[in-house]
Amino acid sequence: MAEQLVAPTRPTRTTKPLSTADLRRSPAGHLAAQFEAAEVTGIYSVALREVPFLTQVGLRVVPGTDAARRVEARLGTQLPARVGEVAIGTGLSVLWLSPDEFLVVSAADPAELTARLAEAIGAEPGSAVDLSANRTTFELTGKAARDVLEKGCPLDLHPRAFAVGSAYATSLGPVPVLLWKTGSETYEIYPRASFADYLGRWLLDAMAEFKALELL
Repeated sequence: MAEQLVAPTRPTRTTKPLSTADLRRSPAGHLAAQFEAAEVTGIYSVALREVPFLTQVGLRVVPGTDAARRVEARLGTQLPARVGEVAIGTGLSVLWLSPDEFLVVSAADPAELTARLAEAIGAEPGSAVDLSANRTTFELTGKAARDVLEKGCPLDLHPRAFAVGSAYATSLGPVPVLLWKTGSETYEIYPRASFADYLGRWLLDAMAEFKALELL
């Protein structure tokens, strides 16, 4: 009897295809261990971490228009009206950038949020653009956080001038950032992703003084 050849069975694929989210790499992820090692406790406490992959939508719309009112209904808050102001909506925050320009920060799905805002604007002048990959976020906390920032920020960071809940476009060293004071000793810093490594190392260097004081 002639020998019959049996074709090998193709193995069944058991792993799921990688999604876009699985392939993302945070701009400062390689500095995480250094951030953790630089943390200072005690009287000069300060800590730094990256908060990657926040949804950030650039919004252009003229306040007071029908489009703006529809956008505000989607946001769950009125648009901020002046420099430094941040509006808190439904699961999101809206930072003032210019009289008709805002940054919406959220943990929501970026494509869904962008689509909802674009739909609200409709055919009227304005735009909603997903900028989530454009910036990353650093969170700086602790009693010495303000002292660290004052080494390279031109803003007056005293509480009488920079209140909790305020956000401004400024710089840290040579790096343009958005700086948002989210608590009495907590700041969120938004640099361009391409500057994340430089700024992360700049902040580590600015924190080193307080690490040395901790060891005294």
